[in-house]
Amino acid sequence: MDIVALTRQLVDIESITGNEGPVGDFLQSELARRGFQANKMAVEGARHNVFATSPGQPRPDIVFSTHMDTVPPFIPSSEEATRVLGRGTCDAKGIIAAQVVAAEQLRRENIFVGLLFLVGEERDSQGAKVANKQAYGSKFLINGEPTENRVALASKGSLRAEVRAEGRMAHSAYPELGDSAIDKLIEALHRLRAMPLPSHPEYGDCTLNIGVIEGGRAPNVIPDKAKAHLLYRLIGPAEELRAQIERTVAGLATVEFTLEIPFVRLRSFAELPTMVAKFTTDIPALNAWGQPLLLGPGSIHVAHTPDEHIEKAQLQEAVERYCAIARRLTHG
Repeated sequence: MDIVALTRQLVDIESITGNEGPVGDFLQSELARRGFQANKMAVEGARHNVFATSPGQPRPDIVFSTHMDTVPPFIPSSEEATRVLGRGTCDAKGIIAAQVVAAEQLRRENIFVGLLFLVGEERDSQGAKVANKQAYGSKFLINGEPTENRVALASKGSLRAEVRAEGRMAHSAYPELGDSAIDKLIEALHRLRAMPLPSHPEYGDCTLNIGVIEGGRAPNVIPDKAKAHLLYRLIGPAEELRAQIERTVAGLATVEFTLEIPFVRLRSFAELPTMVAKFTTDIPALNAWGQPLLLGPGSIHVAHTPDEHIEKAQLQEAVERYCAIARRLTHG
């Protein structure tokens, strides 16, 4: 199967975020070999997006897009009877392969779609932000992430917060002479965990993950500094949540909001299976590329894990589903 071979070729090129240059070079060359007009879109240093169209055709109304970067560590591809394994198989190099094969099939039907492959999705959507300044006037953007080929009704946003507590150092034998920043941080985090979060009957709950805690000098020193990195998954606007977080930790700690990716409602089709993506995507950074849809093969539950894999049957199903959606959008 060409789609399996292409997936494995892509997986076997290490492209952890920041090192996407080689896989971008491969894709630009491979798409040109397949008859597309493929161009590099410079992002930073050797890192570049890849945008491809069909030569001699008008600018496409529909663009398929996903990302080329992966999380660490690099895991080369392997193959079993029904699935392909390795880093990026479902997030998102198998999706790249499915979109390329779908674009080839549509081209044979005189439906010409664009292909936009991006760097940096796993970190800060830097490639998408660059691409958004160079939009080609498309009407629809079909973004690929592992949704098990279900169309996403919405994609949760994310809000990153850094909570910092300050104290005063002292000898641990005389705690009354110091002021423990860790004690303050623990109490602030306890209050944040108890804080009610928004919920929606269709999109689910806003959730909190305390991902990193740092602080202290030594076991025998009252700590003067402590901090924690938090991630909230958003199901709506974040303004009131930000204010609520600040009120909750007031007097114990300060909060800096370091990144926000908004919650997005998405287009769907009544006859296709649906889901809500609890993760974030490049879509909020690509609003100039047209009305967004989100679907792709693979399960998000194995993405970022040592057992990352994709079912071969889902790869082929994705080609069929991408083609069906493109036909519907083209013909109304």
